Amino acid sequence: MADRGARDLTQRFGVDTDTAERMRRATNGGPVPPSSHVQDLHVDLTVDLDDATIDLRRPSIDVRDEPWHAPDTAPPPVDPRGQAVRWLLGALVVLVPAVVLRVVALDALGFNSDEAVYAGQAASIAGQTQYLPYFPVFRAHPLLFHSLLSIPYQLGVSPLVGRLVPAALGVATVGVAYAAGARMYSRRAGFVTALLLAVMPYHVVVSRQVLLDGPTTFFATVGLYLLIRHATCDPAAQLERAAWLAGAAAALGLTFLTKETSILLMGGVYAFFALRPELRTRMRHLIAPLALYGGFVVLYPVSLALSGRQSTGNSFLLWQLFRRANHTWTFYFEVVPPALGWLVVAAAVFGVYVLRRRNTWRETLLLCWILVPFGFFQLWPVKGFQYLLPMAPAVALLAARGMTVGVDVLALRHQRGDGRLITAVVVAVTVVSLGLSSWSQVQPQSAGTEFLAGSGGVPGGREAGEWVREHVPEGARLLALGPSMANIIQFYGDRKVYGLSVSPNPLHRNPVYEPVHNPDYKLRNSDIQFLVWDSYSAGRSSFFSDKLQRYADRYNGRVVHTETVEVRTPAGEIVDKPAIIIYEVRP
Repeated sequence: MADRGARDLTQRFGVDTDTAERMRRATNGGPVPPSSHVQDLHVDLTVDLDDATIDLRRPSIDVRDEPWHAPDTAPPPVDPRGQAVRWLLGALVVLVPAVVLRVVALDALGFNSDEAVYAGQAASIAGQTQYLPYFPVFRAHPLLFHSLLSIPYQLGVSPLVGRLVPAALGVATVGVAYAAGARMYSRRAGFVTALLLAVMPYHVVVSRQVLLDGPTTFFATVGLYLLIRHATCDPAAQLERAAWLAGAAAALGLTFLTKETSILLMGGVYAFFALRPELRTRMRHLIAPLALYGGFVVLYPVSLALSGRQSTGNSFLLWQLFRRANHTWTFYFEVVPPALGWLVVAAAVFGVYVLRRRNTWRETLLLCWILVPFGFFQLWPVKGFQYLLPMAPAVALLAARGMTVGVDVLALRHQRGDGRLITAVVVAVTVVSLGLSSWSQVQPQSAGTEFLAGSGGVPGGREAGEWVREHVPEGARLLALGPSMANIIQFYGDRKVYGLSVSPNPLHRNPVYEPVHNPDYKLRNSDIQFLVWDSYSAGRSSFFSDKLQRYADRYNGRVVHTETVEVRTPAGEIVDKPAIIIYEVRP
């Protein structure tokens, strides 16, 4: 009978079995009537039992004419085979879209600039010497992901393999998100979390690229899961709690070694422990986690010092501090919510608000995980589409809580029957909308002549680079509008490419880029033989676009190659528009 009562609470409130058993005991051992027999239940619940227990304050309950009695029979035995089938079906429901959306048409477009840089660094680490002149090993970020990618690159540089590595880590992140949701709330919430993240456009689009943010999100989600294990551990088991905390520190250390800006997550962890003193840990148990995290962090500057490239790291830090703003202050509000999914954001806000009286350390942890990095990047003048990706699993967890526990409580409060049916409908609508959005964004025909950094590959870039490799003589030099297209041409074309927009002022340029101090002189003396114009860079800077066009006119530029993309005109017609134009120039 006790097991039956606990199972009923598990189904109705979306909590795990242990929590449900403590809830049952909190009601003096009396079973709670099914929601179908509740006529008027004033839900006034407070979370106050260890982890997520709910104290039912025995509100007035009017039952229907037919009284309900707790069953005297034992619950039916669990069918292991049926349970295994359900687990398999659930895994397939999550994994199939997660894998398909991350590998379909994966190599349809060539690398963007950041992908070319990271893949080029990995190739240099792997000993592929043809990439070393353009992509030195030490540039801007720690090298954990580059080193991981260099393993398959020992056999040869394949852009497809390069993208498969972060895609695999993206699918693994979905699995870790399920474990976090199941441990934090319930298996049902974990399933919804994993399903939302599997089809979320933000995570799908970024994890398909050779970028640092996808692997960073994987390690960060592992760290979040281990923090949850630390918080849910028996308070009396201090050593076990310290072990989980040390594991979280190690995972966050790997996060830092993937991308140094993830140190902001430690700010979220600090804020979490400061706001939840009931999770206080003894100082002697903090020594190992802090030392472990510090050991991972110090590896980066030590590696720079031992390689003799410490000045590169210092120059990059100086450049980052003085970079001009690249987007308006509303950038994240405009691009991130649609990428997360408006329904996901709405479900997360709904859950936090509706269940505000029962918010526990769980919600504090997730909100700190989200708000601290968001606050920093919102104030930081340099913004990027993919910078906030590590917060996506936390948003999915809050949304899953709103769609499960929040819907159940609201259904009971307003006597709307079984909340599980409402949850199924809401989840289905949300997943379908996210899946359709993700599917449209991973199709190559969705690209145009404008490009948002971090949002995908660059149409025509690979083809232009391959043309350069086949038709431009070895030793020739090219001048592109900016370093973005220069990186792509260098990766695919194996030719030196300068960026016209690279500032001669070291405070205003990436220290790894070489400026052209006097383009006229270089062109007059035939030190530069080709010009590369592209619509993506031209859309960001008409000044340098006009300047390059003047050089093409002044030095007898002749169009030798053009890459076009299909765009839709205001009249609805599909036309070919030049995306990349290569000029041969002569003095």
